[in-house]
Amino acid sequence: MSLQGKRIVVGLGGGIAAFKAVELVRELMRRGAEVRVVMTDAARRFVGPITFAGLTGKPPVTDLWAEDYAGEVHVELGEWADAVVIAPATMNLMARAANGHADDVVLATLACAKGQVFFAPAMHSRMWSHPAMQRNAEALTRSGAVLLGPVIGPLASGEIGLGRMMEPVEIADGVETHLAHAKDLEGVRLLISAGPTHEDLDPVRFIGNRSSGRMGYAIAAQALRRGAEVTIVSGPVHIPPPSGAEVVQVWSARQMHEAIMSRFDAFDVVVMAAAVADYRPHRRAGQKIKKGENLQIELVRNPDILADLGAKRAQRPAVLVGFALETENLEQAAREKLVKKAADLIVANEAGAGLGGDTNRAVLVEAGSSTPLPQMSKRALADQILDRIRVLLHQAAHRQGREAERDAPN
Repeated sequence: MSLQGKRIVVGLGGGIAAFKAVELVRELMRRGAEVRVVMTDAARRFVGPITFAGLTGKPPVTDLWAEDYAGEVHVELGEWADAVVIAPATMNLMARAANGHADDVVLATLACAKGQVFFAPAMHSRMWSHPAMQRNAEALTRSGAVLLGPVIGPLASGEIGLGRMMEPVEIADGVETHLAHAKDLEGVRLLISAGPTHEDLDPVRFIGNRSSGRMGYAIAAQALRRGAEVTIVSGPVHIPPPSGAEVVQVWSARQMHEAIMSRFDAFDVVVMAAAVADYRPHRRAGQKIKKGENLQIELVRNPDILADLGAKRAQRPAVLVGFALETENLEQAAREKLVKKAADLIVANEAGAGLGGDTNRAVLVEAGSSTPLPQMSKRALADQILDRIRVLLHQAAHRQGREAERDAPN
């Protein structure tokens, strides 16, 4: 049983998906976990506490004044649990958690949780995409929580959209994976590029793209959670960096090239997730370019950072990861890039699949394999990428061991 001996608190918010928490509790217990349940008043409108009492053998806690706990119930549960899983996590509950509220048993338990905290969001797609919801989700992940979902599917309204809670088995898989990966990258040094680069036309205009930096920042956040030391070389973005990462701010492709090439040999892994501009204006105008009939701009090539890293075979990091954004022939283009740039892994995705959004769909391309992945959150994709990096690091260490044995004097 994969969660054998783990102690998990399942907290229910008041959403229609609360009925799925019954199956989640069963699934966690089937995998060997000991489970306790806490419920908001709103959750009790959707599923009865007696159901969880029958499943777990212990009545769920529904208020802060539970008489069957001698002390403070939220402190005791927070100390007891290896993980707290909030499912369903409604917009209201996540907003209150993000802002430090502790006025019911679920929120108070979250405030005292020593273990890993998970949220399985469940709400209408318009609620999930609301700017306030996105700010709160970002705040929760910065504080160390893990978001499992949401996913695209049928909603309570009958519509199809992004906001459906993940299925109980998928949530249990996520909990199991994250607990198993706790600190599995401890001691690994990652250098990650993120965001766009901006290439100046004049003092007020630039050439750029729509990259938000969310993918690179998601990789950084998940790597930090898994114990890695992380430095981000970031182009201009409008999202806060994950807590614990060193951040080097740059503007242009040449600045990013300089920042990375002056640092890369101190890292075990370099992940080039930035959308680096291939070209820049040949000349930057000293004054604002005045409006005219037409404007012709001569462009010149920017340095190819991934290729330059791949060419540094003696000093290069143990694992080199690139990204490929394509409009056609996705896997073929990624494989050509893998060989041409001497990378170990290319994360290939179609233009428009994830640019600027919260989800992505990618193919992981390596020398001997390719792994198509379904559409998922960028945090989930980040863990998929880090899983492959962990394997590649082990393979690199094994190769180095063989080479050392071969070169050792007889």
